This record gives sequence, C-alpha cells and structure tokens, in this order.
Amino acid sequence: MSIVTGTVRGHRFAAAAVLLGVIFLAACVSTPAPPPPEQMSRTAAKTAPADLQLLCANAAAKASGLKADKILPISSNQIDSKTYQVDLDAGGKKTSCLVDTDGNVKSVQPL
Repeated sequence: MSIVTGTVRGHRFAAAAVLLGVIFLAACVSTPAPPPPEQMSRTAAKTAPADLQLLCANAAAKASGLKADKILPISSNQIDSKTYQVDLDAGGKKTSCLVDTDGNVKSVQPL
C-alpha cells in the first residue's frame, strides 16, 4: 500500500508544481505601458483653454439673445498658434466661434 500511496502523492505533488508554475508565469506576463500623454488621442489635438471657451460662450449668448448659461462649449481645437475654434450648442443650435489667444473673439457664426 505504501507504493500506491507514494504514487498518488507524487502525482498530486507534480500537479501542484505544474499549477504553481503556470500561476508564476501568468504573474510574469506584463501588460504594455500606456503611450505618453502627447501621443494619446485625446491630447493629440490642442483644445482651447477654459477662459477662451467661456469668452466664446458669452459672445454667442449676446449674438443669439440667450442667457450665457444656455450656451455650452461642445468641442474646440487650435487652428494656428494664436487662434482657436470653439463649437458651441446655443439652445440646440450649433454655433462656431473663433477666438485668439489674447481673448479677442474674431467671429461667431451658426453651423
């Protein structure tokens, strides 16, 4: 009986060793590091600073006759080194605003 018991124990030990080996290898597999922020899709385009977006929202409010709290910036991007385009939702109507880095609103037009 001791031979049979030893064989069963040997198989259990071998199975446990294989299982531990698999767990160890799985723990060693690493996930790739995320790309640096400048290469992430969300940060690839430069968005307008919040203060310039608010200037556009106020300009669109004046142009549409709506209250400023009804105008929401929905997207923005940098056109050139000194100009941003801010797209706004003005009470359900899409509006585009061009503003420069000095805070001068160049235009407000419906889309």
